[in-house]
Amino acid sequence: MLAVLIVLAAVAQTPHIKVKEESPGLLKKARITVDSAYALATRRVAGGRAPEAELEMEDGRLVYSFDLKIAGKAGVEEVLVDAISGAVVSVQHETPAAEARHARRPPAG
Repeated sequence: MLAVLIVLAAVAQTPHIKVKEESPGLLKKARITVDSAYALATRRVAGGRAPEAELEMEDGRLVYSFDLKIAGKAGVEEVLVDAISGAVVSVQHETPAAEARHARRPPAG
């Protein structure tokens, strides 16, 4: 119960995050909002900020993907949050070079 209240309080303070869908219709399948997912991601990566998220299928799982930038740190922390359960699936550091390769990758589908 306390964890739910903490997440709800964090969501109330979270700015609305823009979502890019990997393919049309994914947003309708998500059970948690992007704002809730963002609150969970930024609790995992303190000081991280992202203006947007991607909603995509990753290894058969619907996830919100956030590239969180931390002031003064090179690269980003990529945080995947399950769009059905709200579980943080992974947290990985991407160097600037890896981030550039990821940006050039063609969309899946």
